[in-house]
Amino acid sequence: MCANRRTAASRSSSSRTSSDRLTQAGAAAMSATFKPAAPALAHIGRRTRIPLIWLIPLVTILIGGWLAWDTLSKRGPTITITFESGEGLQAGQSLIKHKDVTLGRVTDVALSRDASHVLVTAEMNHSATRFLNDKARFWVVTPRLFAGQISGLDTLISGAYIELLPALTAGRTTTKFTGLEVPPVLTTNTPGRTFLLQADRVGSVSVGSPVFFRDLNVGTVLGWDVGHMASNVTIHAFVRAPYDSYVHDGSRFWNASGVSVKLGGQGVQVEMQSVKALLLGGVAFDTAKVALDTPVSAPDQRFPLYPDREAASNASFHRRVPAVSYFPGSVAGLTVGSPVTLQGLRLGEVTGITMEYDPASDTVRTPVRYEVEPERIANVAAAAKRGPLENAGFLVDHGLRAQIKTTNLLTGQSEVALVFMPDAAPATVTVEGKAIVFPAVPGDFSDIGRSASQLLTHVSQMPFQQIGDRLNNLLASANTLTSSPELQQTLESMAATMADTQALMKRLDAGVTPALRQLPDLANSLQSMLANTNRLVASTDTGYGANSAFHRDLNRLMNQLSDMVQSLRTLADLLNRHPEALIRGRTNTGTQ
Repeated sequence: MCANRRTAASRSSSSRTSSDRLTQAGAAAMSATFKPAAPALAHIGRRTRIPLIWLIPLVTILIGGWLAWDTLSKRGPTITITFESGEGLQAGQSLIKHKDVTLGRVTDVALSRDASHVLVTAEMNHSATRFLNDKARFWVVTPRLFAGQISGLDTLISGAYIELLPALTAGRTTTKFTGLEVPPVLTTNTPGRTFLLQADRVGSVSVGSPVFFRDLNVGTVLGWDVGHMASNVTIHAFVRAPYDSYVHDGSRFWNASGVSVKLGGQGVQVEMQSVKALLLGGVAFDTAKVALDTPVSAPDQRFPLYPDREAASNASFHRRVPAVSYFPGSVAGLTVGSPVTLQGLRLGEVTGITMEYDPASDTVRTPVRYEVEPERIANVAAAAKRGPLENAGFLVDHGLRAQIKTTNLLTGQSEVALVFMPDAAPATVTVEGKAIVFPAVPGDFSDIGRSASQLLTHVSQMPFQQIGDRLNNLLASANTLTSSPELQQTLESMAATMADTQALMKRLDAGVTPALRQLPDLANSLQSMLANTNRLVASTDTGYGANSAFHRDLNRLMNQLSDMVQSLRTLADLLNRHPEALIRGRTNTGTQ
């Protein structure tokens, strides 16, 4: 082993020797090729180190900068909202929300310089920046009863907050807003369309009133504004989708508020849309089959608002022919809006009742003006080829006359009835302005008055006094007959005869045939009949004698009949002079 070690050592020594030789040879070759460079001067200095303690504030600065950048990147703009009052709002606590998602916080609540309103300053989140345009709306949410619904009860615990309603359409970016004092009717971006309804007055329709279509609540009233010179009111009615597609240009809107009670010739008619419409008011609309061919209405389309369903239905008849009639006698019971009928069916309505002096006849006339709607009559195409005046002349030649008829005796309501009277006197049709003058005949009210007057006249001519005298004489004769002695003797003779007959029957009972044995029974029957006759005579004397109650009652009856005859004569005289007293009754001024 030692030999091996020595051999290895000698080998490594020889290898190092050869390596050194090669190195020296290379260095000699290099020195032969290049000149040696000048040696560099070595700089010896002290190495600077940063202490680890300084890393802590550095990391703190980095974290603070990152937090500041994160906060600034999430912070949105600062806005100012103007309210009439700052009730319920507190700086640092009140939030700005949309659908219960916080979008900002109130930072300051202060009065304006003129102290007329409140300026609310709020810092918004960065995510709310896209909602802040001139079409956004703000309002304060507090407990409120509005349009039949209670909202904002959660603010009793959490406090009031400001609700933000973003706009669907883009607008101009701004940071100054004017808040709403009451919440908008639509607090969500509900799809649908708004239509403008024109009416003479608002009536019982209010903000938040429902809009009905075939008894379904399909929308709401957003508000209204006054028209030019306050001549009408424009109501903004919103109809939700898909019901807004049922509104055509030929649709009809009417006021569906409250309860409609009508007392006419058909009796009492009561109509109510719904309990909600009764309490809050409401608007209803419908589209007739003939109106489905008209285009679907665009937003902000204008419609007239009719007072009720009947008026809206009548509005589908566009052609109206003005007419006038001069009725003889009273026109009591007629009012503007009273129906004009033909064979009991509505054909138009009364539009005016006036009084005017006629110099030609030196009398005061009462013209009744009305409109006839010929479109209510089916298959009038042939008649439409002629003019209204020609058609009126044709009808009058066939006996058409205007007459006032009473439709309800209880209320005294009347109507203008166009009736055909073949035996009526000949008449001609004239024109007064644009109105056709139809000839008139006395109404049924005058006929009733005349008939009642004639009936009472006949009643007053009846000889009630003579009838009473004859009844008195008849009762006196009956009293004399029942109290005469001859009648008493006759009855006694009949009793004796019956007694003898009964004795005879007893004697014959032993020797006669069995058939004659029935005679005693007959005698007994005759005896009973005689007794009944005696009682009847006595009762007659008691009930109808001179001192009987019947006689006294009859005398009082005759006196009352005499008074009634006098009253009937007075009533007949009153109705001859005032036949309208049958309906209106006697006035306080009396009769002259």
